[in-house]
Amino acid sequence: MVRIDGRGADKLRRVNIIPNYNKYAEGSCLIELGETKVICTASVEETVPPFLKNSGTGWVTAEYGMLPRSCQTRIQRGKDSGRTYEIQRLVGRSLRSVTEMKSMGERTVWIDCDVIQGDGGTRTASITGSFVALCLAFEKIKKNSLIGKIPVKDFVAATSVGMFNNELILDLNYSEDSQAQVDMNIVMTGKGEFIEIQGTAERNTFSKDQMNSLLDLAKKGIDELISLQKTIVKGIL
Repeated sequence: MVRIDGRGADKLRRVNIIPNYNKYAEGSCLIELGETKVICTASVEETVPPFLKNSGTGWVTAEYGMLPRSCQTRIQRGKDSGRTYEIQRLVGRSLRSVTEMKSMGERTVWIDCDVIQGDGGTRTASITGSFVALCLAFEKIKKNSLIGKIPVKDFVAATSVGMFNNELILDLNYSEDSQAQVDMNIVMTGKGEFIEIQGTAERNTFSKDQMNSLLDLAKKGIDELISLQKTIVKGIL
């Protein structure tokens, strides 16, 4: 199958991650996934939420947003939706699952995911890029002797898979996503363990065998994304 943008069914879009994209943040990157572009920044604060006071434990949390003209029609500022809250909770959960909170000390890392251009896959790009930003932030505060080690247990990345024209495809762009028969977002660790599986039949139902094939396809894509992450954070983890 040749897709709208010329890719094969099992191919990711062109992926580029530019580290240290923001001058001021402790960690940052720009991730480009085809025409989708997200700036991920990690900011460190020497405080924690009230429920963690005096616990010796840190916290990682996330915010997500799309710039007003990041997509085909303008998005109003300040109009956060249920989708926005869902995605930022997903990013936070994904990063916390691979972070050793006790080794952070009582500090918070805020992850901001700002979509500057969206063409499908903004949540998966946000997770993949945010992991890089988080590692860079930890590296900086370790150099400043605020932590003794990088408190990261494993890599984490995400991708989408789906059924389009009755074929299984990897990493859907917006055109494919909006017409897909089945759409799934998968978050996995470097060890191949699942953090999140979000799957929906949009037009057709799908079988258990098809679901397993979609998960295998997602793992192929996530393995490629993690290989790219490893080249960027080499020497940190």
